[in-house]
Amino acid sequence: MTLHSPEPKTVLEVVFPGRPQQSVPVTHSPFLIGREGGLGNNLQLEQECVSRRCAAIVEGRGGYQLEDRGNRTGIFVNGHRVIKKILHDGDTITFCPHDSFKIIYRSTVGTATVANMLTRMGSTNGDASSHARGGMNKLNLLLEATSLLHSHLPLDTVLNSMLDHAIAITKADRGLLLEADSSGALKARLARNSSAESLPPDSITPSRTVQDQLLELPTGILARDLEHGVEDEKSARQHAHSFIAAPLYSLPSDNSAEFEAAQRGQLLGILYLDSRHHTAYFDHVHQIFDALAVEAASILDNAQHMERERERRLMEHEMGLARAIQQALLPQGSLDFPHLAVTGVNHPCIAVGGDYYDAFSINENQTVVLIADVSGHGLSAALLTTMLQGALSGMTLGGDPVRVFNQINQFLCEHSEVGHYATMFFSVIDRDGTLNYVKAAHPSPLLLRRGQVIELYSEGSFPVGLIKEANFTAEKVQLEPGDTLILFSDGVTESEDPEENQFGISRLRELLAGQENTPLDDLKAMILDAVDSFTRGAAQMDDITVLVARYRAAD
Repeated sequence: MTLHSPEPKTVLEVVFPGRPQQSVPVTHSPFLIGREGGLGNNLQLEQECVSRRCAAIVEGRGGYQLEDRGNRTGIFVNGHRVIKKILHDGDTITFCPHDSFKIIYRSTVGTATVANMLTRMGSTNGDASSHARGGMNKLNLLLEATSLLHSHLPLDTVLNSMLDHAIAITKADRGLLLEADSSGALKARLARNSSAESLPPDSITPSRTVQDQLLELPTGILARDLEHGVEDEKSARQHAHSFIAAPLYSLPSDNSAEFEAAQRGQLLGILYLDSRHHTAYFDHVHQIFDALAVEAASILDNAQHMERERERRLMEHEMGLARAIQQALLPQGSLDFPHLAVTGVNHPCIAVGGDYYDAFSINENQTVVLIADVSGHGLSAALLTTMLQGALSGMTLGGDPVRVFNQINQFLCEHSEVGHYATMFFSVIDRDGTLNYVKAAHPSPLLLRRGQVIELYSEGSFPVGLIKEANFTAEKVQLEPGDTLILFSDGVTESEDPEENQFGISRLRELLAGQENTPLDDLKAMILDAVDSFTRGAAQMDDITVLVARYRAAD
């Protein structure tokens, strides 16, 4: 059942500053809007902020609805971004927040709907004048209710008002709004009585059978006497003789102009009213009750979209803060120690990541250089990264790196619910060039010496936090003045091109060969540029971290 005139006079007023206004009739559904004509667009807008496939106006149960079909800057109705929204006469549509052109939606659908409703409203008895007065009273209540539903009042205030108006229109005694949670389970949200007073939501309990039957009906409205309805004996005990109810659905996202059960959108809730009267009265308010249910569904749908958008923005804000904190904990810029020059970079594949690097002095003769890669991505990996960074930075107070590694491994294995482990390379470079290191399954650093590139080690080891019995040991290498160490995470060598070929260690070694005199910042940039060129725009699937250190003879 549609609620609009079968021949609506609906037009879009396209307003460009400094140009004559253009009126485009909406003649069918879906009515497509986009930047090009070859894609079936009915309205072509040659604007930068309009995508080739931009939006559609679709006819449905609640009237005409605007749908975002993938516009890159979003769709806005009256300044608010929407994914889909039922349009009302006078609504202003824009396609980016600060654009100068707009579309004004004009429709006489509302007038046709009101005219149809007036012929169906009123009491069952009485003359034409009382019939008209009853219809006008209900019409006024409906118009007042719909204006409240689309106001900017707090959501609970709007929903309470909707229940009050629904009770007044139907002359019911009580009203209940059941709302569906993310799993689809229905829970009582608001309950009101005919005196516009709040009731405990659990004071009205429509049976499970009634709820199931309601959701199966193609018309979407169920009105029934309760005197002989065993399934509703709870309501009967509450002295209710009849009820009227309608499910609240988001509008379907398909292109059909008609609304059928198979095309319903997501279940948002149920609007339920009961009364001491019998269903004879409810039989005459089906259409207006249905109209109010459509409006209630619209406001719930928009509220959920707004809540999801708010949560998304909050998450983006929190992730942005986390990224800023994580980056602030890494060494900033190039570092210069008496016998060592160091520079590094970290590019998480999402806002925060599980890679980190560090370089700091233990004393005037020893400098720590390390890199770590926690399994996984996102906040959980970042939390473990920060914990490891804090634990290892404690080496400035002294201590045996091997004992620290074994302790960290024991701690993580005893807290297996953490669900992450880490590969690491930890080294202490003495002023005389002695390099003592502990490895934990991390890719071997490359040593650039006199134009040749070699790996420090080839045998494997265990990550920290994976095997409780793992025993870490220290190994030693002697550096020569001018030697350059290149530490990297596997996000470098495992970067893939669009054909899923990996960058690989051989390609990295070829790149570094002969670059012993290249400045460290240039060497770092060369690696990042080579990876970027190799991937040719393919999505970054892992964090990318590079640390370059060059030993020089101390004075």
